[in-house]
Amino acid sequence: MKIIVTGGAGFIGSAVVRHIMDATNDEVLVVDKLTYAGNLDSLQPVAGNERYSFSQIDICDRVALDKAIAEFQPDAIMHLAAESHVDRSIDGPAAFIETNIVGTYVLLEATRQYWNQLSSPAREAFRFHHISTDEVYGDLLDTESLFTESTSYAPSSPYSASKASSDHLVRAWLRTYGLPTLVTNCSNNYGPYHFPEKLIPLIILNALEGKPLPVYGNGCQIRDWLYVEDHARALYKVVSEGKPGETYNIGGHNERKNIDVVKTICRLLDDIVETKPAQLAHFEDLITYVTDRPGHDMRYAIDASKIERELGWKPEETFESGIRKTVEWYLVNESWWKRVKDGSYSGERLGLTS
Repeated sequence: MKIIVTGGAGFIGSAVVRHIMDATNDEVLVVDKLTYAGNLDSLQPVAGNERYSFSQIDICDRVALDKAIAEFQPDAIMHLAAESHVDRSIDGPAAFIETNIVGTYVLLEATRQYWNQLSSPAREAFRFHHISTDEVYGDLLDTESLFTESTSYAPSSPYSASKASSDHLVRAWLRTYGLPTLVTNCSNNYGPYHFPEKLIPLIILNALEGKPLPVYGNGCQIRDWLYVEDHARALYKVVSEGKPGETYNIGGHNERKNIDVVKTICRLLDDIVETKPAQLAHFEDLITYVTDRPGHDMRYAIDASKIERELGWKPEETFESGIRKTVEWYLVNESWWKRVKDGSYSGERLGLTS
């Protein structure tokens, strides 16, 4: 196939691109605006592959999208471009409305124009795959329920509300125009190349620098953790084998309290790191409880039985194996995260803080 991956320089997008380059013979065009979270260093392992190409495009730019789509002639579009950090959506929701809602609309219309011009069988084979989040479902108030593909939407943050809106747009373009769309909703991802503002890389890097490890509230919020390379395999399964009109939930079967995730990282670092920051006995001593996030959901948990049953996918990594791989990756890839921290990866200093 020939696949356009929007947001392909981001955390999950770059994992998808690396997987496609490593495991298939497909061609990929990455379309990415290169905002603060877009990092071409994350695509360096595939940069020399002749089946890979990159175009810096804002998905709100219809003219640029039309040109890129017409020239590349994709068999599928995987839409991962999004603003995705909840804290940033609370502080500045406008960018989330613009990219996640307006950008998705513009991309859908550019795709529809292209798809309408295709002839059979290319028209029947084409797929538009929209990648979303379990946060659109809102909060699970007990410890037994799971999000299924039919769970009602109840987003809590500007981020999740903007993603819920984009999900609805994608389904409307299927129902109204017949555009062959698929939607996936995933649990919390983690793994290599994760931007350091997110919980797991933030904890790893703050610990290595002897900085406080911030934990919201009492740290009892529960998330289902999905190793990003498992997610990349699932997404490729969906775009290549999924049925148009279907939604597939993708989860890691790894529910953990945030505080337990932080303590697990601390114990791994205690075992692996030979020289701790000055006067530090254990990395857990750096844990600092901070004021909880406004509207913080208590529990997310995915029922991923449908994608296993219908497409044969299930995660390969346990949380224990995946988190160890993640910690070890950050320890041996200091050059990657230092370029993010000092801003040199994008030519500007981002001023990341704890």
